[in-house]
Amino acid sequence: MENADANVTSLHGETASGPAFRTPPHNTEVEAALLGAILTNNRAFEAVADFLRPEHFFEPVHGRIFETITKLVERGQVASPLTLKHLFDSDEALAEVGGADYLYEMATAVISVVNAADYGRTVHDLYLKRSLIGLGEDVVNEAYENDLDITATDQIEQTEQRLYDLATTGETERGALSLKDASIVAVNMAEEAFKRDSHVVGITTGLSLLDHKLGGLHPSDLIILAARPSMGKTALATNIALSAAKSVQAAMEKSGESGAVLFFSLEMSAEQLATRILSEQSEIPSDRIRRGDVKTDEFTRFVTASQEIHRVPLMIDDTPALSISAVRTRARRMKRQHGGLGLVIVDYLQLLQPPPGRRNDNRVQEIGEISRGLKTLAKELEVPVLALSQLSRQVESREDKRPQLSDLRESGSIEQDADVVMFIFREEYYLEKGEPILNVDEANDRWQDRHQRWQDRIADVRNTASIIIAKQRHGPVGTIDVYFEGSLTRFADLDRHHDGSDVPY
Repeated sequence: MENADANVTSLHGETASGPAFRTPPHNTEVEAALLGAILTNNRAFEAVADFLRPEHFFEPVHGRIFETITKLVERGQVASPLTLKHLFDSDEALAEVGGADYLYEMATAVISVVNAADYGRTVHDLYLKRSLIGLGEDVVNEAYENDLDITATDQIEQTEQRLYDLATTGETERGALSLKDASIVAVNMAEEAFKRDSHVVGITTGLSLLDHKLGGLHPSDLIILAARPSMGKTALATNIALSAAKSVQAAMEKSGESGAVLFFSLEMSAEQLATRILSEQSEIPSDRIRRGDVKTDEFTRFVTASQEIHRVPLMIDDTPALSISAVRTRARRMKRQHGGLGLVIVDYLQLLQPPPGRRNDNRVQEIGEISRGLKTLAKELEVPVLALSQLSRQVESREDKRPQLSDLRESGSIEQDADVVMFIFREEYYLEKGEPILNVDEANDRWQDRHQRWQDRIADVRNTASIIIAKQRHGPVGTIDVYFEGSLTRFADLDRHHDGSDVPY
């Protein structure tokens, strides 16, 4: 038992016989074999050039040799023991392993260059394991530090981000595609759209005219939906989220594939959003639901609507003050848990925080980093990301209140990163605030004439809204008129053949 006890390692990394020492994972023989293969035939470099870097080698001199090989090959020169010899003749580090002759030893020891890619993967894998060890040590040390400015949640987010960065180091799955392969993908998408009656290949918004204009919401696209307060941007986003979730649910029932829609609500609670959705589905105004001012048959309708949406895969994350790195982490986690994501919605962009430790006093730069992060998320997860955004107050100071791209707050980066920029404009909202007032020196009949014209104009735009597509990389811009019912927070296709009392479908 004494011998057995002597080999037991304590929590502090010590054994009964003294401090324990574990060499980080490495294999210098494989590193030498890889370098020898490249020095023998530079075409072997192509097998590892996409993912291997000098810092991935455990032996520093091997990393320096690989770095020199990389420079020579990129210049179109031959990297061989002969061409590298004069560069390392006076290198003290190489002298420790045999001097410049070590280059010839590595090259002559190679039997075949076929295994170069496998050697490279082994070197890279061992580097990742060493990095994991270092990351783990950093996490432990940082957790021990009593830094009041960095919370445990911030440390978790930083760790998750570093783990993700480490996991994606050297990824080569999405390399360059030939025009042939890319065109096959494009044809398949076009065929899928052709077979559908709606000719929509992306995620549906639930509004036929908007779907027709956009072709649906496409994977890898960043869509910005912006408006002034009280225009209904959260209502439209909620309508789109429910429509997309129903689309995902239908696809799940048809093909058996799983998925979900993820809604980040930084302004409203999950319960408030659920109340809005139930109000729209049950056709009971949300303010009456909150007050409990409902009749028995209405409450029954409300409960029925609730039961119908229970199976809809719409996930709501109402954590306030999320950072962009936390959004990425949670979206990736949700995609793993549900087997896929159909759509990610963020309400709203200006409430997001930059990554922990990256905050600065320049809000424009912060917003730029956030918008780039959302675009990266869309491409990385291959899902459409719909981000809501506030508009600046300069809209209110103009006679024409229709939003423009320049009205986006911190607009430069948002406009640049977005694939689609849409605005919501409700003329009814501004007309209601501009009711003509009888002036003291104005004739009554003249005021009545002005008031009547105002009433007629209000009647023309009652329960309507305009969705202005100001930018679209893949299609036309333009304006779409839709139906909007404020009491139910519902957007729908506009039917101008019926009066405002009818609900268009």
